[in-house]
Amino acid sequence: MADTNHAFLKRLLATFMTEAQEHLDALFSGVAELEKASDEVTQAKIVETIFREAHSLKGAARSVKLTQIEAACQSLESTFAAMKSKQLPLTATLFVTLHQEIRRLGDQIAALQTEPKPVVARTAMPADTPITAQPEADALPSPSATVVATSRNLPEEKSPQIGTVRVASEKLDAVFLQAEELLSAKLLSEQRLRDLSEIQAQVASRSKSWTNIRTRHPDFYSATASQPQWLEHLEQNTVFLKDLTYQLDAMEKSARQDQRLLGKMVDDLLEGMKHILMLPFSTLMEILPRLVSDLASDSGKEIDLEIHGAELEADRRILEEFKAPLIHLLRNCVDHGIEKPEQRRLRDKPARGNIDITIAPRSGNRVEIKISDDGVGIDIAKLKATAERLGLLDQDTASRLDEHAALALMYQSGISTSPIITEVSGRGLGLAIVREKADKLGGDVRVETRPGAGTTFRIVLPLTLTTYRGIIVRLDDQLFVLPITNVEQSIRVHEDVVQTVENRPTIRLEQATLSMVWLGDLLGVPCRQKAETGLYQVVVLTATGMRIAFVVDEVLGEQEVLVKSLGRQLSRVRNVAAATILGSGKAVPILNVTDLMKSAQLAPAGKARLTTAADTEKTGEESSVLVVEDSITARSLIKGILELAGYRVSTAVDGIDGWTQLRSKKFDLVVSDVDMPRMNGFELTKKIRGDKQQADLPVVLVTALESREDREHGIEVGANAYIVKRSFEQSNLLEVVRRLI
Repeated sequence: MADTNHAFLKRLLATFMTEAQEHLDALFSGVAELEKASDEVTQAKIVETIFREAHSLKGAARSVKLTQIEAACQSLESTFAAMKSKQLPLTATLFVTLHQEIRRLGDQIAALQTEPKPVVARTAMPADTPITAQPEADALPSPSATVVATSRNLPEEKSPQIGTVRVASEKLDAVFLQAEELLSAKLLSEQRLRDLSEIQAQVASRSKSWTNIRTRHPDFYSATASQPQWLEHLEQNTVFLKDLTYQLDAMEKSARQDQRLLGKMVDDLLEGMKHILMLPFSTLMEILPRLVSDLASDSGKEIDLEIHGAELEADRRILEEFKAPLIHLLRNCVDHGIEKPEQRRLRDKPARGNIDITIAPRSGNRVEIKISDDGVGIDIAKLKATAERLGLLDQDTASRLDEHAALALMYQSGISTSPIITEVSGRGLGLAIVREKADKLGGDVRVETRPGAGTTFRIVLPLTLTTYRGIIVRLDDQLFVLPITNVEQSIRVHEDVVQTVENRPTIRLEQATLSMVWLGDLLGVPCRQKAETGLYQVVVLTATGMRIAFVVDEVLGEQEVLVKSLGRQLSRVRNVAAATILGSGKAVPILNVTDLMKSAQLAPAGKARLTTAADTEKTGEESSVLVVEDSITARSLIKGILELAGYRVSTAVDGIDGWTQLRSKKFDLVVSDVDMPRMNGFELTKKIRGDKQQADLPVVLVTALESREDREHGIEVGANAYIVKRSFEQSNLLEVVRRLI
């Protein structure tokens, strides 16, 4: 028994070491970037990132009972929290200290490989930073705990099989990625086969037409009998068409066999590589019983953990990516959900709480992880109050939120219903990380709560990464891919069945009323309103517990797609998850359905659809707009959007340049950035409002500054609209411009 426990703890520590190194690397690079960053927006983003890295590393250290490392992470996390709230200035001394502390933390973690109890290192964080009391030494968790967490249906550990080999996971990943690239060759062969079939059909049609001419007009041949050269030419043409048809038939047959062979080889290779990279969920779950046991013991609670379906296998990369979010959810269950024994008895509950994790396969090569507790549930009123206190919504908006919309507030960074910040939770980070990870993996998170009875989180994830099947849709002349796992059905509906509910277009489908949204409007892409027959092509999508009918121009079909990352520069484009390359060689965006659902909810009511670019030309062709933006990329983007909509656009590189042009030329509207050299957007707006000739000129501020103070400042200086770049979309800008001109 002792040998088994020792092997388990050794494996647990190795897992922690791998994860800890990733977090340390991110902390080192993050602090280095922060030291170089000059503007507040970039600094705030970097601080948020390293804050989360410290938070995740702290949770990992806690799961293996490394209390000294946990305390050091707590100190770092508190420092980053003070930096977030602007209570701690960014000074050279602070950066030197941070580098020293992260390096010292790395030394402590590295010492775990050679020493069973690493040497205690003193934490020398800034004086105004809370420092958690540290024990004399760290120790690995004891094999036995005061509170026992049960784990059922976990497969027994199997001894290595004879004939196995050890291969570095990085090498396997590289081979797998190369194998996946062969999917492009498979798609290309399918496209070439379709092209060949089209040529074959055209030649067959021409041959048939030529045969009909000979049959219906025999006198034509008689007329050409006196001209042998013409008759010979006609006969040669007939023979040529027959030979060409025969050759194309043979080529098509051969190409089809080659495509079938290549397709099978690629499919078999990918399937084999997927199985190589598949691991059971038990490898992810093995640390959870001890984690829950330790958390329960520290908080004075009694909790049983039950795990079902851990034998199910998934891509190792998915298991690694979702490890931290899973730990966050369990910590929330223990800290926020399960009550202490005396509180549970008062509510007529068993003294011991229960957390249940169930893993089950779902259709479409997906898996659902259900995490349930029988605790107090989520206090919706507290969620709304916290959001109001943080300025995320006003009291009137909060009062109108239904339960589903209110629960969605949990996923925003900084939202927490905990009255205090503890070493376990309360900073409002955990659920934000869970949602971000799920979105990144192409998954979905849903939450159900019963006041006084408990909470259930349902996380749906793909079993494998990189390849999946998608639906290709067309908007005007542009193509997009929708993940088939989010597509419920594709139908045509007549305009007569479209009804307006609460000033929004809807359709009735299967005893339910669904919102009807034009996909082109959300993406800023022209699309026709309906076909000449009065029919709408609708694709019903499901995500985050919602069903919405999206109108497209055409559904072209379904096919397997190879997911391509957009790169670091475009790592978070709203409504777009990734890209793929079709067999024709055309790059096509893969849409983020979760984002589409959010965008659809935020779309303005009162319109069956937004105006297309063609419609805008009628009203915007005489309107001129001045775009004031110091970034050439942002300036070109906004200029292109407005010109596509039919507006005449001039540009300025900063506030002074913009003001100079305003004094010499008449404009109907100004779109300006805020953070610019020489004269910023606030100053430009104030100057416009102070000029008698320009006082009534509409001004739209498009900026990355999203704090409540910045918004209020924009209103004070006289801006007509304030659009945050983080949530910026073409349709948002065009809607505002149309309303103001």
